[in-house]
Amino acid sequence: MSQGFPRIRSMTQEDVHFIDKSAESEVGSPAGSAVSVPTLSEPGLLVMDVDSTLIDEEVIDELGVVAGCGEEIAGVTARAMRGELEFCDALRARVALLEGLPISVFDTVHDKLHFTKGALELIDTLHEHGWKIGVVSGGFHEVVDMLAAEGHIDYWIANRLEVADGCLTGKVLGEIVSKTVKLHALQTWADRLGIPMSQTVAVGDGANDIPMIQAAGLGLAFCAKPKTQLAADKAINDRDLTHVLDYLRR
Repeated sequence: MSQGFPRIRSMTQEDVHFIDKSAESEVGSPAGSAVSVPTLSEPGLLVMDVDSTLIDEEVIDELGVVAGCGEEIAGVTARAMRGELEFCDALRARVALLEGLPISVFDTVHDKLHFTKGALELIDTLHEHGWKIGVVSGGFHEVVDMLAAEGHIDYWIANRLEVADGCLTGKVLGEIVSKTVKLHALQTWADRLGIPMSQTVAVGDGANDIPMIQAAGLGLAFCAKPKTQLAADKAINDRDLTHVLDYLRR
């Protein structure tokens, strides 16, 4: 198991190129079957979001419950995922409310999390066909590291929270995993693995997943917000990740 590749360079908004796939086919239309899609007969790369995609919960919301400000944080999360708030600013605001929590909170929250139905089966099936799995999270390494080990995930990136004297300071360390960082992770991992973008799949539910969804050979919106569904090639609205396999050629 690898914890990603060497540091992914910082990206600016100018690095993100949105792809209008509506000219190729309408999302969910029969015409979509004519568009080339990744195949299980060749090595590939699947990259997915963590919160509300790989797992059923939003980790930041669960941390908020422990901190006694769950409703406030959940409200900001929902607005950020709909694209109503700038993700990095929204994350900093939510993390500030966690100041003073002991680092043991990560174990407490981890024990409440559930892999989404079909997540582990999807990962195992793709591994059997020579694929690699990466996750890109706007959440936190302190939890994602444990999920990656349990889910046999190959590569991952996430945010890290500052700790002092065994407690959270309410600040994020280093560069935030934004939509541009997620996009570049997909591109970097594919390049390092020698996998063409046509053999990549990106899965996510929030507005910050849109750039990687549009850049992948197949972009899937998973029980996603309206903007994300419109941006994707296909939308899966049943919380079962094995449906991803329905869109891959055998």
